[in-house]
Amino acid sequence: MVVKFKSLSDLLHALPDEESCIAYLEWIVWKGKVVSPYDPQSQVYKCKGHNYKCKNTGKYFNARTNTMFYRSSVPLQKWFMAIWLFMTHRKGLSSVQLSKDIGVTQKTAWAMLHRIRKCFGEQNKELKLDGTVEIDETFIGGKNKNRHKDKKAKHSRGRSFKDKVPVFGMLQRGGYVVAKVVANTRAKTLRKETDKTIVKGSTIYSDEWNYGNLSQRYSHFYINHCYGVYGIGDITTNSIEGFWSILKRGIIGVYHKVSKRHLQKYVDEFVFRYNQRLLPLQEQFRTAMECLNQRVTYNDLIYANEKA
Repeated sequence: MVVKFKSLSDLLHALPDEESCIAYLEWIVWKGKVVSPYDPQSQVYKCKGHNYKCKNTGKYFNARTNTMFYRSSVPLQKWFMAIWLFMTHRKGLSSVQLSKDIGVTQKTAWAMLHRIRKCFGEQNKELKLDGTVEIDETFIGGKNKNRHKDKKAKHSRGRSFKDKVPVFGMLQRGGYVVAKVVANTRAKTLRKETDKTIVKGSTIYSDEWNYGNLSQRYSHFYINHCYGVYGIGDITTNSIEGFWSILKRGIIGVYHKVSKRHLQKYVDEFVFRYNQRLLPLQEQFRTAMECLNQRVTYNDLIYANEKA
């Protein structure tokens, strides 16, 4: 089922009701051949209401099973609208704004956005970078000097973790970016991320911060920002710093404040959107739809002590 659309109005015209949305979701999930999520080798029986039965396990399922839409009472068309709006709002989309755009409560919109972010985060975990890669770290959190007197954090100057959260980023020139919330900016912590993400033999550009002995595994060049030097020929970290600018402008301008617990999800959002930026809007939507096999419940978001 090939559906073409270049705008939100095209999407609504192509998928005007729940039936058409279910048909589109079935094509995204199964590409024309229904497969049981409980036993891929099992025979499948068609049942009423777009439901199916797995012969080997006796369990019922549908296209929503094991996706972000599972056990959601929100119509699929509103989900698709949310994904489209989320992908096309370059600086982020607040739950208040989404609730008004698609006609749901703010609480529902907030949970929907976090489910979408959860799916986006899978790509951020698995990407491998090679060629020329820029690395840098940043800190997310308001400046201590701007806080009210009774809310200032003591002894939190410079790279303090008391009032800010460190995020480590790696950007392949002409390619993807990967960014992770980290416990600290020690060389051992950051080196673990580089070795996991950057292919051995790549060229790394960084600032003067201690990342360990990168020359053992990579071709490493750095510049000294502390001396006011920000580029020597191709050796610069301007691209990854440009991504930090996008991330921080989105958090400050749209979300205003992000908790440490959920910060990685917001980072995943901006990473995914940045990595799809050169694709046509329809391809961005299709890419987002094809990574929907992750789900987080409302109780997980509110109560569970999960790692962000």
